[in-house]
Amino acid sequence: MKKIINTQNAPAPIGPYNQAVLYGNTLYISGQIPIDPKTGNLVENDIKKETKQSMENLKAILIEAGMTFENVVKTSIFLNDMTQFSQVNEVYGTYFDTETAPARETVEVANLPKFVNVEISMIAIK
Repeated sequence: MKKIINTQNAPAPIGPYNQAVLYGNTLYISGQIPIDPKTGNLVENDIKKETKQSMENLKAILIEAGMTFENVVKTSIFLNDMTQFSQVNEVYGTYFDTETAPARETVEVANLPKFVNVEISMIAIK
């Protein structure tokens, strides 16, 4: 049976979806963009800060589900400009141990919600 996971420590969904769904031992986290949940404002104009905010939003959802980044088995990163990959990777890498980091893909897309520069989704296992 699926359980809906939502926390006020991450941005509220901007459409007909939830922050995450726990099904059995698997947590599916919706893509997180760099919205500061305290203010509701976008973090903009600095890809490193944008990536950090997206990762902090993911962290809040993981915590709400009783998990950490150690539980993450798969991530998807969406960028509107692949030339920013190394900067995104630098920040992203601080959240994982290199030896146990999850599987991942990074793709460049034409546009993202609210025209942000980065969106990250995750799958985690308890």
